[in-house]
Amino acid sequence: MKILVTGSADGLGQLAAKQLIKDGHKVVLHARNTARGEQALKALPGAANLLTADLADIEETKALAEQANAFGVFDAVIHNAGVYQTGAQQLLHVNTLAPYILTALMHRPARLIYLSSGMHLSGRPEWTDKPSYSDTKLHILMLAKALARKWPEVYANAVDPGWVPTKMGGAGAPDDLELGYQTQVWLATSNDPGALVSGQYFHHQKSARYNKSADDILLQDHLLAECARLTGVKL
Repeated sequence: MKILVTGSADGLGQLAAKQLIKDGHKVVLHARNTARGEQALKALPGAANLLTADLADIEETKALAEQANAFGVFDAVIHNAGVYQTGAQQLLHVNTLAPYILTALMHRPARLIYLSSGMHLSGRPEWTDKPSYSDTKLHILMLAKALARKWPEVYANAVDPGWVPTKMGGAGAPDDLELGYQTQVWLATSNDPGALVSGQYFHHQKSARYNKSADDILLQDHLLAECARLTGVKL
């Protein structure tokens, strides 16, 4: 299978890409800039290719979608890239708008996997241009659920990887690092009936409790409309 993993220079994205390469898949990496891209290729020499773009920049993200389309249709895209302790604008651009733009502009894959977080449970479903981290991770679940409704031919799901010891999670994070990326790999490649579903929220390959406001169709459509307004890209 041909798979794109955003934010694969380190952390869970790199670990997921490493496992996918080991399993024999053709993996295209993504990094924020050239230096991080070199770091990614050094760590994952078996990668098929590398794309670079700063997802905090709307125009760079649009260009990334165009670059990705040059590879044809991907079998799966893992929207792994994310930021945590930063300002509201960067949270919005990287965590919410970038996955939206890539989803809207890339050739439609068979499977879409979005990294959410258990912190989405305290997110606000009502739109704000100055979101918290929790808000953006609720947005991404709402996006997956909206896509499951609008694109029935695609498997679109969200994942809580757990609080794992990555650079973002910190060395003292209590969850299992390996379990933190295995669900993404499973959803991207497995023909297990449990993986061939859509609009679900997973934690360690099992459906997990989530913020039920994500099921609200009006809120989903308002999210899509606001993303379109800010990016100039319609889904």
